[in-house]
Amino acid sequence: MQAVIATGGKQYLVKEGDIIRVEKINLEKGKNIEFDQVLMVDKEGECIIGRPLVEKAKVNGKILNQNKAKKIIVFKYKSKKNYRKKTGHRQPFTEILIEKILL
Repeated sequence: MQAVIATGGKQYLVKEGDIIRVEKINLEKGKNIEFDQVLMVDKEGECIIGRPLVEKAKVNGKILNQNKAKKIIVFKYKSKKNYRKKTGHRQPFTEILIEKILL
């Protein structure tokens, strides 16, 4: 069974047992989370598409980790003006284990 969920302004295709990285969710490690914005469910070849959401469909998960991604370097430069600016950014994320897809 597969489902497409929406969280953090993005959409994710998930299966039971998958580990996904989503935008940061303010919950502690080990807590359970329920996604109710389910856009599509594929159950043994039968595809249920929501308009815009599938009614009474939920995806349950467990928060495994709160962390930050690798640092990306932001380098600004203007030629002949002696302007150089180097900064970095680490995007926070939440790692979630998908436990159940419910209809």
